[in-house]
This record gives sequence, C-alpha cells and structure tokens, in this order.
Amino acid sequence: MHWTKEQGGVKALWSASLDRGTVGLAWLGQAGFAVRFADCRLLIDPYLSDYLAEKYHGAKFPHVRMMPAPIAAEQIDQLDCVLCSHRHSDHMDPGSLASLAKSNPRARFVVPRAECEAARRLGIPVDRLIGVNAGYSVQLRETVELRVLASAHEKQQTNVRGEHHFVGFVLKSAAATLYHSGDTVVYPGLAQELAANRIDLAMLPVNGRDEFRRSRGIEGNMNFDEACRLCAETGIAVMVPHHFGMFEFNTVPIAELSAAAGKIDKPHCIVPDVNSWYSSENRSRA
Repeated sequence: MHWTKEQGGVKALWSASLDRGTVGLAWLGQAGFAVRFADCRLLIDPYLSDYLAEKYHGAKFPHVRMMPAPIAAEQIDQLDCVLCSHRHSDHMDPGSLASLAKSNPRARFVVPRAECEAARRLGIPVDRLIGVNAGYSVQLRETVELRVLASAHEKQQTNVRGEHHFVGFVLKSAAATLYHSGDTVVYPGLAQELAANRIDLAMLPVNGRDEFRRSRGIEGNMNFDEACRLCAETGIAVMVPHHFGMFEFNTVPIAELSAAAGKIDKPHCIVPDVNSWYSSENRSRA
C-alpha cells in the first residue's frame, strides 16, 4: 500500500475529496490524529490546548508545548466522532473536548467505559458518549467499523467491573485498516490481536520508558525498536510513530527518530509533521 505526503495539514485533509478507496490522516501532535474516510471525519486523542502547561506551571515537569497546536478545537467542524484512548489529559483533553462538542453538535465521543463519568465532567453530553471496553465493536458509519483492543500503559489496568482504563482502536473500512494503540507497551497477546485484524497502518508511541520517569509517576510506552518489531511480527507494513515532540521531559529527539526510521525497510516508517497529511489508495479493496 502506497502512502503519499500531501500539503496542508488537518485543514487540507478535512476539505479533500476522498472516494471509498482512499483514507487520509494528519498528525495533531503527541498521540493526536485526524482521520478521514470518504464519509467519516474523526479525531483520535486530540490535545489541542495548553491545559497541561497551565496545570503544571512552575512544577518540576512544566508540560510546556514544544510545538503549537496545528488547529484550535473551535475551528474543527464536520466532525463525526472523537476517540479518546484513556483519561490522561494529553489524550482526553479538558481544554478541547467541550469546544469540540459545542462546534460539532452531532459528533459522538468514544471513551473507555471506565472513564465515562470523567468525560461527562469535561462537558460531553451523556447522550453523545459511547463507552467501550476491550472486545467491543461499534459501527461509526456504514462504511467504518471500530474495534476496541486493550492497551497497557506499562500495565493493563481495569476497574472493579473489569473495564479497561487504557484501550486502543482498530478502524476497519474498504480503504484500509488502521490501528491506533493509545499509550501502551507490547503485552502478551497484543501481537496475535493485531495479526488477526490484518492491520495496514499502525500509529504507535515511541517515547519509551525508564525508571527515572516511572519513579516520578510518568508511565511509559514502547520504544521505536519495540514498535518496529511489533509491526514485523504482525505483518503491519506501515508505521506512524507518535508521542514525541510535545513535552521535553518525555520525548524522543526528532533527528534521532528520523535517523532511525531512515535505516529500516520494514515496516515503512512515516515520521509525521503537522503541516502535512498522508493519503493512501487501495482500489483493490474498495
């Protein structure tokens, strides 16, 4: 499957004309992506505010953005769905979700069932909330199916009802099957789940983990090498790394990431930038 880099970022992606054989995606920074199918516009883990910089002002880890948001939440329209993989504020953004809900009165918000009450407190109307758990399937549009997998932000966490606090998303359409992991390490059984879903492109975190961050309450993810191995083991041809370039204390230098990506043939690694979007055509599956 061939992916083409287009100019213009999320605004250009939103206005592009796509047929059912084409899917497009644009990076929003951190773990955030805008995804377009022919008849469906959705956001995954959009962190578009300065909420964390304001919350941690003066703290040891101040959470100052290394990059500006490519678009303000209130500028996004025509939105069908927002997917939030877990409660952390750079994924379920208290500074963006209410604005997205107000500007897009028909948009639905998919969050882990374990975090529905937290999402409601952020201003998401209850009748537009969809709570999901690992193993759930949701038909987002006639042509786009969502499947939910467990994620492990260093470890899997569930509440007393067995509902996962961290999940990932498989988006299946005629154009392509995409996987967004949320925040996760590679845990037993993940590779088998991905192989069974025949993923075409995976959006995976690469900021890694270590004892320094862990001892300070900063949960980690897989690193670049682990993400590449996961793709190789599961037949995923294209990887888009994320969870870098946002906070100085929890990132991978872009030059280092680009150099590592340039040294591998499989998977094909697209290091995203927020001023572009990426399109793929797969007519044989349309």
